[in-house]
Amino acid sequence: MTHSPATQQYKEKQAGDLRPGDFVFPPGDGPAEEIAAIEVENDDYGVAALLLVTTADGGKVRIAAGSSVPVGDGVPAGSSTPGPNAAEPNAADSSAADESTPTEGGAEAQTGPAVVVPPRPETPPAYNGPTAEELALIPEPDGTPEAVVRAAAANHKGKNGVQVLADRLAKGINTKSGSCLRDLSDLAFDLCIVLRDPDHALAVADLLNVLPFDGNLDRWASIERALALSSFICREAGQTERAAVYEKLLRAPESQEEDPFKARINARVRQRSLNEPNLYDKEIFRAIDNGNHEAEREWRFLRLEALMFLRAHGGSKTIDEDELARRIGNELESVRA
Repeated sequence: MTHSPATQQYKEKQAGDLRPGDFVFPPGDGPAEEIAAIEVENDDYGVAALLLVTTADGGKVRIAAGSSVPVGDGVPAGSSTPGPNAAEPNAADSSAADESTPTEGGAEAQTGPAVVVPPRPETPPAYNGPTAEELALIPEPDGTPEAVVRAAAANHKGKNGVQVLADRLAKGINTKSGSCLRDLSDLAFDLCIVLRDPDHALAVADLLNVLPFDGNLDRWASIERALALSSFICREAGQTERAAVYEKLLRAPESQEEDPFKARINARVRQRSLNEPNLYDKEIFRAIDNGNHEAEREWRFLRLEALMFLRAHGGSKTIDEDELARRIGNELESVRA
């Protein structure tokens, strides 16, 4: 005998909270089916859009990511829901028995099928931001932000790229401006990578490093670049504790999403981007084949940034830290040649 959701005891659950082991009612009047696996399909913008649920008997159920669905109480497909005259206790007694301690000798122990209790929804690890003591490892700027920029550029007279950026920034630094933040991160990279001046590069990058993540990913991209560069500079200089502070700050966006389902999806997408990073291989090889050395150098710059970001994240499942250090060294030689 089968029971529809109207006659079986059930509750609703957000699609994002479904886990293998849950019992979900497929469309129609059939019994609850145990979930064996869940796949997530993204839309064209990389946002979770559809859950593809596979049940224990091989059935498929498609569920929109934002839906609420009826889930069962752990009764397998094809089983009857115990009634008040059945050998097992009624629903009220069963609920009470679940919460009570067994009687001595187990005389009251139930003999019916065990109730499958689905695991709690997975939640991403809590973000552990740097402490006040750790943040103190980042020194205060020596003067105003504009003064820091002027001091960095003063050591490189005649270097047109740096001077153009410095002149533009010295007129006034607005940390609410995305273009201003980009200029600061570009200046820090030029100082470190091109002019081999890591000290002034770090001073400029620190103007960005202390800015919090405000949810604006366009602005955050420049801060993220500066944090990855700063981690690299400090690790190369043996300042591992200070490097660790930048790496913690780099992970700030990972804790912003409060919805468990979206947080899990974001973590999955983020891990995939770490495992399959775009290192611009096709673009670099195309530039080499065309003999376009300037284009090759620009693409290698982008590859270097991507490698530094990966290293600041501690590597990935496909590229470990030692291999990243080797590749970063190779790209530094190429762009500085």
